[in-house]
Amino acid sequence: MVQRIIAIGLIFVCISVAWLILGQTIHLRTLEQDGKLKDAVGQLWGTAQTQQAPQVYRLERVTRVESGEDGQTVTRTVDEKHFHSLNASRIDVDLSLEHRRKGLLWYATYEVRFAASYTLSNPTDRSLRLYFDLELPAHRAVYDDFTLSVDSLLIAEVPVRAGHLVQPVDLAPGQAVLVHVSYRSRGLDRWRYSFGEDVNQVTDFELMMRTDFDAIDFPADSVSPTSKTRTGDAWTLKWRYDHLLTGVDLGMIMPARLNPGPWVRQVVLAAPISLFLFFFLLFVFTTVRRLDLHPMHCFFIGAAFFSFHLLLAYLVDHMLIHYAFVLASAVSIFLVISYMRLVVGTRLAFVEIGAGQFIYLVLFSYTFFFSGYTGLAITVLCIATLFAAMQFTGRTDWNAVFERKAAGST
Repeated sequence: MVQRIIAIGLIFVCISVAWLILGQTIHLRTLEQDGKLKDAVGQLWGTAQTQQAPQVYRLERVTRVESGEDGQTVTRTVDEKHFHSLNASRIDVDLSLEHRRKGLLWYATYEVRFAASYTLSNPTDRSLRLYFDLELPAHRAVYDDFTLSVDSLLIAEVPVRAGHLVQPVDLAPGQAVLVHVSYRSRGLDRWRYSFGEDVNQVTDFELMMRTDFDAIDFPADSVSPTSKTRTGDAWTLKWRYDHLLTGVDLGMIMPARLNPGPWVRQVVLAAPISLFLFFFLLFVFTTVRRLDLHPMHCFFIGAAFFSFHLLLAYLVDHMLIHYAFVLASAVSIFLVISYMRLVVGTRLAFVEIGAGQFIYLVLFSYTFFFSGYTGLAITVLCIATLFAAMQFTGRTDWNAVFERKAAGST
């Protein structure tokens, strides 16, 4: 009896090591593909975008006296920037989500429609030339239907230099103008609107964001919307502030689809738990029923369990993950039942062993589709297994069982 338990334990350890190797292989494949494919997706579709709030400043020529290297003084004439605050901001953002799959990973790509109107004013008693400086959200991006207008006057030649749109605006004393910017672009994973790196003053600000998806989430270091309205599978979000001092951004994280590579790796690394529970219940069942299973029988059952994860790991490259899961489950169950019917008969193979494999392999692995509930599901399954074993063996005379096994081995 002890030798049989040790043999089954060794088989369990060997198969568990095979699962660890498979899990590491999947992890390396996923990292390798992500390193190559994410860059390719970024080139085709764009990268994560952060739209900076525009800066408004005037230039004043000043003379500076500086010390040179040889101790002589040097006079330099430079243009100093004097920043002005925006009087008001009205921004509309539309986000359209589209998931794209490359290899073992899904990427959350999106199309953004950005339209903003900014109010600039000259609070002084003299004419000023202000510069409206808007940094474009990403270097590797395409901006379609780009428009720039000042007080409804369309600017034909958009002044873009080094990723910045810099438009001079001449204002008379006390005059206010409206600068409008709009474009369509594409990005990846998340979209943000930033007020700047430091704490900045925001006045009369309103941003309306519309999504065509319902699974909304916000970056951890961002401001949540002041109001939310849901319409079917879409949201309308509003950020509205009269006077605000802030050093954080606002934005949206695109909902991610279940990624086959990381998901399969989680299932593979948890597989030893399911096999241990199955072996435990199988050992109790065969001992009480006086079925003489050899450790080699356990080896083939464990190999069939492993075949489920091995097949699943490579099927997800070529078909949807749920289809791959069903096919891998069917193959593994067929292997076990077709083998065990030759060992213990058709009824036991289909009922006790087949049902046990369905619970401890298929349903156990299926819990990983429900993120956040997997640990609870495994705990419930462990408790249910213990309950079943206790109820099944409650009236068993274990002394007689082990004596019978010891007598049979002599």
